[in-house]
Amino acid sequence: MKSSACIVGVPMDLGQSRRGVDMGPSAIRYAGLDDRLRRLGCRLRDCGNVETPVRDALPAEGGLAYLPAVMETAERVFQAGRAAFAAAETPIFLGGDHSIALGTVGAAAADGKLGVLWIDAHADFNTPETSPTGNLHGMPLAALTGRGIPELVEVVGPGPTIADVNTVVLGVRSVDPGERDLLRASEVSVFTMREVDESGIGRIARRALERLEDCTSLHVSLDMDSLDPSQAPGVGTPVPGGLTYREAHLLMEIIASSGKVQSIDVVEINPILDHSNRTAQIAVELVASLLGQSIL
Repeated sequence: MKSSACIVGVPMDLGQSRRGVDMGPSAIRYAGLDDRLRRLGCRLRDCGNVETPVRDALPAEGGLAYLPAVMETAERVFQAGRAAFAAAETPIFLGGDHSIALGTVGAAAADGKLGVLWIDAHADFNTPETSPTGNLHGMPLAALTGRGIPELVEVVGPGPTIADVNTVVLGVRSVDPGERDLLRASEVSVFTMREVDESGIGRIARRALERLEDCTSLHVSLDMDSLDPSQAPGVGTPVPGGLTYREAHLLMEIIASSGKVQSIDVVEINPILDHSNRTAQIAVELVASLLGQSIL
């Protein structure tokens, strides 16, 4: 872990049809992220929120109609991430929906050989042709690996942002037919919840890191719907059968032990659907574990 970090809020809810994830950054801050990380000895700076377009001022149909606004926000997120790296800080991006990863991963990938750990109930590997909904938060990982329309693929630069072989999806349990075909034809490593159930999260986490051992740094993209809804109810697209609280903590602890984490995003918290800010509180605990908190 770097000794310095900065918090960047991205209150964007343009990637999906369900409203509320734009309040995610406030929920995580309210849950005490600043205090928890300072108690770990981290020098912390809160950079406020990236400016995002107001959804109600955009076309009502949503989906791809929001593409220009999502691209605009991704560029601002990219610049915020590059500023954090220039200041030798670990950027911690608070979403917002998962389409913010177009900017967060883009910023991290500009230096060295980046590995991405995409921890999510969904693969987010759709393109406009395969997506049954047209929602942009289901497309960022496909775009980051070079699949889909050029506007998404090249939102922060020409060509794919990350290589398939440097990408791991973990915790997935809901995949659309079209993205399943794309994943099977790719070199992306996917660890489903069945594999977690059969082998245990410790073994799966270490296998994931082995796939990324040639990478010099890691970006962790944590969608809170990777946890079971009984543990983290405040998400817009819950899927039963996810990670338990303890499995998620162990996963973060093992990733932290690699010493390669250089950036993080935490996405898809919807306070409207939460119970007493429980999901945001768990997010704070997981980020702390990812940045070095341990039992001893």
